[in-house]
Amino acid sequence: MADYSQIDQSPLLSFLFYPRGDTTPCPEGAFDLLVPVEKEISVACRFYTGHPGWPWVLFFHGNGEVASDYDEIAPFYHQREINLAVADYRGYGASGGSPSFTHLFHDSHLVFKAAREELSRKGYSRDLWVMGRSMGSLSAVELAYHYPEEMNGLIVESGFASVTRLIKHLKLPVRGRMLGLIEQERLAMIRQIDVPALILHGELDVLVPLQEAKDLHHYLNSSKKKLVILPNADHNTIMFADLKQYFSEIQDFVQSTRLPKVL
Repeated sequence: MADYSQIDQSPLLSFLFYPRGDTTPCPEGAFDLLVPVEKEISVACRFYTGHPGWPWVLFFHGNGEVASDYDEIAPFYHQREINLAVADYRGYGASGGSPSFTHLFHDSHLVFKAAREELSRKGYSRDLWVMGRSMGSLSAVELAYHYPEEMNGLIVESGFASVTRLIKHLKLPVRGRMLGLIEQERLAMIRQIDVPALILHGELDVLVPLQEAKDLHHYLNSSKKKLVILPNADHNTIMFADLKQYFSEIQDFVQSTRLPKVL
């Protein structure tokens, strides 16, 4: 994995992570899972179960969000017959510790493995897609590279190829050639990802420019990939600017990449 210590040990971190400790009691039909990531530190995940046989989306949320924010959004996935599991990061929601990019990438692997094990233990559907929104796209892309045989596909919403690009776009002060090395490694990794992929992005997004979605779509080596630009949507209104199109695209992608049932 690339060395993110230059970013993690700099004042940049306070501009790139906005942890919130908010959480809510589990809604009916949902359950929480604490994933140990380090001694005495766990990352919290919330699983919203609509039906045991429905496929699952493992979702890594955006910055400033927490898993329990999706208490009101999960029903939209259920309307499309998709179960939703949302992972927090260190320092977010009920999770311990403090966020960093080194932790974000490290923990994503443990969350992915724990989620798959928990779904298997409960006898739920093994069809699993990994989705990342904004900052969460880093985790989702990381997992798509490392575990292509263990997921059905990748969904990226309002995402970017490398955090270095976000740093440049935000014009945050940073020096050193390490950022260039991180971006080179990240792009080389993305060029090897060949799982089916859906890229969703708002036409009017100024926080993460639309070009980021176009570049990510271009770099991916997937034979089945689709870029969807939602009109009149910005970074934080992409879902509700056109609720029907947003969830129709996700539903169609999941259905088209779901493994056939073995009779």
